[in-house]
Amino acid sequence: MSSRSRIIDNALGAVGETPLIRLDKIAKQEGLQCNLLGKVEFTSAGGSVKDRIAKRMVELAEDEGKLVSGKSVVIEPTSGNTGIGLAMACAVKQARHTLNTVDKGYSVIITMPNKMSLEKEAALRALGAEVVRTPTEAAWDSPESHIGVAQRLQREIPGGIILDQYRNVNNPLAHELTTGPEIFNAVTATISTAEKPSSGKVDVFVAGAGTGGTVTGISRAIKKKHNPKCIVVGIDPKGSILAFPDNLNDESLGSMYIVEGIGYDFIPDVLSRSDVDCWLKTDDEESFEAVRNLMRLEGLLVGGSSGSALSGALRWLKGEGKTIAQTKGANVVVLLPDGIRNYMSKPWFLKMALEGEPSPLAKTIAKILQQSPSEVHTDSDALADNIAERTRSAIPKRPDAPDELPR
Repeated sequence: MSSRSRIIDNALGAVGETPLIRLDKIAKQEGLQCNLLGKVEFTSAGGSVKDRIAKRMVELAEDEGKLVSGKSVVIEPTSGNTGIGLAMACAVKQARHTLNTVDKGYSVIITMPNKMSLEKEAALRALGAEVVRTPTEAAWDSPESHIGVAQRLQREIPGGIILDQYRNVNNPLAHELTTGPEIFNAVTATISTAEKPSSGKVDVFVAGAGTGGTVTGISRAIKKKHNPKCIVVGIDPKGSILAFPDNLNDESLGSMYIVEGIGYDFIPDVLSRSDVDCWLKTDDEESFEAVRNLMRLEGLLVGGSSGSALSGALRWLKGEGKTIAQTKGANVVVLLPDGIRNYMSKPWFLKMALEGEPSPLAKTIAKILQQSPSEVHTDSDALADNIAERTRSAIPKRPDAPDELPR
């Protein structure tokens, strides 16, 4: 029985067991005959696919005696989602230990590049973590990078421990043991019908790569225990170097990209590129357009890297995978790693949400109210700047929002 159908003890019991949802409207728009399916990870307790590895890394470290409650300080360099998962896990552990009057659980320090969203920092601080921002442009092996700063803090803070998502075997293992089986079990449990035919197996799996633990672990699960012939497609943003063969990365090597949570300037140990059959590079524009389609057509409030995964999947299906694209019953699964919660102050989202072409209904409303669309226009750049100013850390006197002013 699913944990979601009974009372669970704490938030960690609500990690994973996320839905696999048909993306039929997008499939129809793109002229696909195959089943296009989204593994929607923002329904996990902490809001992303990284909850899974955070939970496993903490619990295994406890079992191995590496974490000592009341003494250990968990330090992690992250794009944000792994940090949120770790902060959530440690908050649960701290609350549990405090209630039992045993000890104080674990403190958390997250190091994160400046590029990452304000929402991620706010969520981390709300969960009790300390957050240290680092220069986005710093190379991964620089002392100023989020990795370098985390290593320095570990050396100098008593009890400091880096669980290290980039090298920890429990990163891909969490997905091999949970995410992968959830995907193929959902597919095999769904009966094929005349209206909705199914091959009964996962024929293609598509995911973006950050640390690479997700695509590596899920690939291993599917190929070992379900369908050895499943085609695994890895998505890497232009500017990153994770795609293979390496010459795929040459065109845009070192360029900056806005999408968060995928891509790196080094190859993490947990990424096994041999477990990925094909790589595609994506850019910000196509990623954000895919996010818009997921929201408007499928009602899924996903983040930018979900758009990268979907746009890459659609491009593969129009090229190398065009035979599968036109095969009724073939199952193509796209991993959607997180939700829009983490990105609502980002200019790319504000422009999408607030500055789109007015709909016919909006024009009708304006006509009825005798108000032109331009009079209700929102300047998304100014809004983003104002949000950034109000939430920037270490600001001496944060300006009050109108609803915060004393009455």
